[in-house]
Formats: sequence, structure tokens, C-alpha cells
Amino acid sequence: MSSNAPEAPVRKAGTREWVGLAALALPTLLISLDQSVLYLALPHLAEGLNPTGTQTLWIMDIYGFLIAGFLITMGTLGDRIGRRKLLLIGATAVGITSIAAAYSTSAEGLIATRALLGIAAATLMPSTLALISNMFEDPYQRGRAIAVWASCFMGGTALGPVVGGAMLEYFWWGSVFLIGVPVMVVLLTVAPFVLPEYKNPNAGKIDLLSVLLSLVSILAIIYGLKELARYGVELVPVLSIVLGLAVGAVFLSRQGKLDDPLLDLKLFKIGAFTAALLILMVSMLGTGGGYLFITGFVQMVEGYSPLEAGLWMVPAAIASILAAQLAPIFAKQHPLSTVIGVSLLIGMIGYVLLIFIGPVGGMPLLITGFVITFIGVGTFGALGTNLVVGSVPPERGGSAAALSSISGDLGTALGIATLGSLGTAVYRSSLDVPDGTPSGAADSAEGSMEGALKAARELPSDAADSLLAAASDAYASGLNAIGIACAVVTAISATFAFTLLRKSRGAVPSGNAPKEREEKGEDSLSTT
Repeated sequence: MSSNAPEAPVRKAGTREWVGLAALALPTLLISLDQSVLYLALPHLAEGLNPTGTQTLWIMDIYGFLIAGFLITMGTLGDRIGRRKLLLIGATAVGITSIAAAYSTSAEGLIATRALLGIAAATLMPSTLALISNMFEDPYQRGRAIAVWASCFMGGTALGPVVGGAMLEYFWWGSVFLIGVPVMVVLLTVAPFVLPEYKNPNAGKIDLLSVLLSLVSILAIIYGLKELARYGVELVPVLSIVLGLAVGAVFLSRQGKLDDPLLDLKLFKIGAFTAALLILMVSMLGTGGGYLFITGFVQMVEGYSPLEAGLWMVPAAIASILAAQLAPIFAKQHPLSTVIGVSLLIGMIGYVLLIFIGPVGGMPLLITGFVITFIGVGTFGALGTNLVVGSVPPERGGSAAALSSISGDLGTALGIATLGSLGTAVYRSSLDVPDGTPSGAADSAEGSMEGALKAARELPSDAADSLLAAASDAYASGLNAIGIACAVVTAISATFAFTLLRKSRGAVPSGNAPKEREEKGEDSLSTT
């Protein structure tokens, strides 16, 4: 066959694909909403189930842990059995486990159902993103579709506290879990008619040992990072991270020896793919650490309730959604490296504003900086994700989507651990406890801002005001340090974008993919 044969025209998406995108937006919105909606329900949940402190932490964390742990497995499973099939199985499981969580009668039962809900939700993220990459072959249309997907994810995170607060105004704590049930019912009803099926017909069996190794590695690393952020440098979380890295090395070594690996290491030979994953992880490091201290400032220093704090986050969410929608237009007119690099520099400006926030009257500057930061986050969230899934052959789309999500999760967890520890260290070193403060209250305040708030409730009003003023000033100093660190991290991400993506033209046009796979001897894509 002549290598100069004309390329097949790229198929344009029609009405069915865009309606299918609307269906895929539902689980995407739900996943991100479920990760933030529970914060407001904790006080109500505590009254109903009386969990211990450790149980409360597991109720909060187990869902996200197991989503991250099963992403690689579920992404590859979708490539093998069919992405629509896995999506429908997962949607059914999410609906059932959501009902079980809502009507849990004990803390142990809720932890178990949240764990099952996390495993079920792990099927949705790679399935939705991989289906989008196959439904929209035209690079520009795919960019617009992924921008919608990214907007739903970012919007759900911001709406979680708002929706949760509204539900708790009228219903019991379990109602926050029932939000997903009608969403899944709609998806199960509509998806068979508007979503096509995609799978790799030549995929081999899933290696169960690889599944176990990937699960242990990711869970151990993320658990260790979260514990470092929560309690500081201690032996158990450090050992957990070391264990996760060691198991991860064994996992990667095994993938290189298997004929049908759970994770195809050849994907990392694609320069645009690897660069986008790296930039995503580094940029999310700043976002994760910054978000933690910003929300803490709004609630603990400015004194807003969780619901009010959630409402203050809405402008940033709107900014990120608008930026995500405009990103494909800019990327069509300018080099991808320039658009992504400039967007990250815009985000850096937002972090720089955090350096100048004081303990009194800091909200206008804080919200302005947060909005500017999320303009950059929204732009890169859309373009970076599109670059990851569009740079690989369609039959590897599930694996690519899973790696995109894991990269963001690891970056966020690493940011919370490292930047959270930095902010806490600056707080402790900057705190000037007022003279005359009882030793117990002083020790509590020196531990954390939360401790200062708790100690102040036991003091006379004048002493409480003095202690809170000192703690607020120290917390603002911690936020300023976070701003410096996030600005540096984002500048590094921008440098990576300008250099590593300089030769990238964006996602590989799907119209060329069949020819490229034929030349490389790769599997074809089965579509029904």
C-alpha cells in the first residue's frame, strides 16, 4: 500500500454524540459533587451514628481512596469489556450503594458502604472520558466536549457544599447520598440509546496480581500523604509511602514483562502524553495545597459557616468553567504550549495575590486571587485532559483517562501534604501567644488554628479575642507562605508547558489514528 494514500476524512460528531455528552456529564458532575458534599453533613452524621474520631476520618477518606486505587483497573477493564457496559454496571452499583450509605445504621456500616461506593464510582471517570475521546473524532470537537466534561467536574466540586447545605436544611444526613440515585436512573435510561459501545477486541485477560499491586501502591501512597498532611512527619505515614513506592516499582516491572499489561508502559513513550501528565500533577500540587488553606481562612479567620464558605467559592468555579469553555478556541488559534503556559502564568498571578492577604479585611483580595487562579486551572484542566486522552490510540483511551485522573489525585494529595505542612509550620512559628494565656489554651493554639478556636471558647471574652487575633495573624502568615510556594510551583508548571509541549500540536487527530496503528501493528478498535 502506498504511504501517500489519502487519509480518511475525520468524522464529525452529530446530534447523537452531543446528546450522549450530556448523558456523560451527569456521572462526572456526581463524582466531583460526592467528594465535597459530605463535609457539611458531618455534624449531623455524628449525632446519628456517634463515630469515633478515627471512624469519622475513614468515612471522609475511604471514598476518595478507593476511587484512586481502582482507576487503573477500571480504565483497562473498560478497554476490554466495553466502556458503555462498564459505565452502566458502575452506574447501577453507584445507585445501590448510595441508597445503602444513606440508610446506614452504624459508623462501620457507613464506612463499608462508602468503600463500595468508591469502587463503583471508579468505573465512571475513565469510562466517561474514554467514551468522549471515541465519540468525538474531530480534534476541535473533542476539545469542546472535554471542556464540558472538565467544567462539570470543577462545577461539582464547588457545588458540593452548597447542595449539601440546602439538602440538610430540610432532610436528614443520609439525604446527601441520595442525590446520586436519580442521576444514575437517568443515565441508565438514556445511555443505551445515545452512547455507542467501544472496546478492544484483541485485549487479553486482566492480570489479577497487577490489579492487587496497583491498588496497594496507590492506596499506600495517598494514605501516607494524607496522614502527613494531617499529623505531620510520623513513622507510619512515611513507611506507608515507602511501601507504596516499592510496590509501585514491582507493579511497573511486572507490566513490562506481560503480553497484556494492566498498564501499557508504551504510552509513556508518547511525548505529549507524558508531558501533560507531569504538568497536570505539578499544577494540581499547588491547587490542592492552596485550596486547603484558602477554605480554612474563609471559615476560621473570616468566620463564615461551611455553607457560606462554599458560596464564596462559587465565583472561582464559574471562572474556571468559563475558562474551560474558551480554552479550545484559544488552542485553535495559538500554539498549545503557549496557551497552556500563559494560562498557568495567569494562575500564578492569583497565587501572588495571596502573599499580601492580612488577617483583617482580606476577603476581597482572597476571592480575587482565587478567581484568577482558577482561570488558569480551568484552561489547563480542559486542554491538558484533552492532550492526555487525544495523544493515545483510541483503544487505550480508558487507560489514558485513568492515568489523567490518578495524576491529578496524586498531585492534589502531595500538595495537601507538603504545602499544608508548610502552612502549618509557618503558623506555629509565627504565633505570638498573648501573655497571661493559660498553658493548656496556649498549647492548643500552638498546635493549629482549629485548636485556637477551641481554646478560645473556654476563655473570657477579652482573652479569647486576643488569642484569636494572634492566631488569625499567624494563619494569615501561613497563607502568605502558601501563596509564595504555589506561585513557584505554578511557574515551574508553566516552564514545563513552554518547553515540553513546544513541539506538540495537541491531540493526535483521530482520523490519522487507524493508519498509525496499522503501521505500528497495534490492535484495531471494535465499535458497535
